[in-house]
Amino acid sequence: MAYDACMMRAVLAEIEAQFIDAKVERVLQPQADELDLVLRSKGETKRLVFNVGPNAPRMQLSLVNKENPLKAPMFCMQMRKHLGGARLLRVEQPGFDRIAFLHFSAYDEMGYSVELRLICEIMGKYANLILSDAAGKIVTAMKLVDFSASTIRQVLPGMLYRLPDGQGKLSPLTVDRDTFLSRLSAFPEERTVEKFITGTFCGIATQISHELCFRATGSIDTPLADADKERVASTFFAWQQILKNHAYKPTIVYNSEGKPADNSYMDITYLGDGVKKTHFLDLCAMFDVYFAERDRLEKIHQRGRDICSLVQNAIARTEKKIALQREALLESEKAAQYKRYGDLITANIYRLRRGDTELLCVDYYDEGCPEVRIPLDGRLSAAQNAQRMYKAYTKQKNARTMLTALIEEWERELVYLESVQDFLSRASAEEDLLQIRDELYHSGYASRMKGYRPQKVSKQKPLEFVTASGYRLLVGKNNTQNDYLTFKVATKGDLWFHAKDMPGSHVVLLCDGEEPSELDYTQAAAVAAYHSKGRDADMVAVDYTRVKNIKKPSGAKSGFVIYKTNYSAYVRPAASPDAVEGKA
Repeated sequence: MAYDACMMRAVLAEIEAQFIDAKVERVLQPQADELDLVLRSKGETKRLVFNVGPNAPRMQLSLVNKENPLKAPMFCMQMRKHLGGARLLRVEQPGFDRIAFLHFSAYDEMGYSVELRLICEIMGKYANLILSDAAGKIVTAMKLVDFSASTIRQVLPGMLYRLPDGQGKLSPLTVDRDTFLSRLSAFPEERTVEKFITGTFCGIATQISHELCFRATGSIDTPLADADKERVASTFFAWQQILKNHAYKPTIVYNSEGKPADNSYMDITYLGDGVKKTHFLDLCAMFDVYFAERDRLEKIHQRGRDICSLVQNAIARTEKKIALQREALLESEKAAQYKRYGDLITANIYRLRRGDTELLCVDYYDEGCPEVRIPLDGRLSAAQNAQRMYKAYTKQKNARTMLTALIEEWERELVYLESVQDFLSRASAEEDLLQIRDELYHSGYASRMKGYRPQKVSKQKPLEFVTASGYRLLVGKNNTQNDYLTFKVATKGDLWFHAKDMPGSHVVLLCDGEEPSELDYTQAAAVAAYHSKGRDADMVAVDYTRVKNIKKPSGAKSGFVIYKTNYSAYVRPAASPDAVEGKA
């Protein structure tokens, strides 16, 4: 859901209930468009997160600790100077907009007590975080807006802060029933109830207007002419009481793949009963769960943008090469035809004269003995034309052999690059990126990694789990770790698992020749399926065998192996053995 004024009101209510008079213990800026204030009150510590980026602008409380840059950005240093040790006095929401004023009691350079106002504007791509004094004079801002960026509203130090211009809509908090029904009656009846709500009242996201329309009419696109106006009004004012009484029910809705797809401060019913939902006690927990995966992917994308781009471009180039080589291989299939033409020219050499541009003859190699036209070079003699066909035959025959080998080589390279791309998509820490970057450097991509210098990369431990019977289960997090697990850690009697015909981690069940239970097999296979490109599928085929059957071809890329005497199991992917129930 878009972060609307209703969500802002709910978050401010949560802050007001827990952190009035809280002390700002730390000021952090984990990324360029996010500022975190670590608040402490009555023995409780939480982060007050201000994210003004274009993807998911928001203000929220959070319990998640984030990795911070070694050197704090300039804006962070300014905020530490002004808000370090400050106390939160009060919060307010001017009008009913996506704007919050947080008033702090702080100290200036001379040690005198001053009041500062931190202004959070959550307005899509125009979101901003502004610090001003009590009189509204701007001290600093995360995004400075000068006259070249906007001629309507500037945000610069020294200027007086002014609220953005309103849209002239009604506040849903203050409207009464008579005014509501009057506006409802005057609204064009061919338009929907949802359009009436969003067009008449400020600060309401489309998702909430869909929900209100569904609760009132049973559909999200009911025309006003077909709606019971009294029921629409009753639904609206029941929702108004949720806002006034702060009776929120934080909810996350999941998509068909089990990933968080939407969030809201109230229950969502218009998506149907079959949709999976989770309710939370407070907004803090809801936001932490909802944005955990998104923030992880965004951070990895930012820090690994160069190698993500390198791998993606390399995959595109490799696929193009393979396509061109396959076209050339199809062309080389004409080799037999060139040889036949040469034989036919030789058989009919007595009929040809220099200057002839074609030969019309019977093709004795075909059972039907049809007539064929063979193109000739008029500048050459009959014997020379025959030799030209034989040379074309030899060239195409050699090309077929070379192209077959090249295609196999580039297909192996494509498999390797896709495996790197899969590991990048699952990287969860800076160390994961460093190992993948180092792997690419030593795999022949050094020339494309501008400015990179090989460095000593710490040997990061693989993921480790314990199965139902107590066996250790190790999972590689990149191709280098895959080789290390399979050929250094595992013994010949251990079991090896890998998703069939797709990029993924090597998974080793350390059993030292013993025969684990069926549940152990299933758990190991399910974890291997999850740590592969097929992690979002309902069922994944997983190959498994003893480590003694795994071989690495000479000169093969990291992570590439061949194996024999294997079996396959079809399992549902699981993040850990504990999530597996029953048998494959």
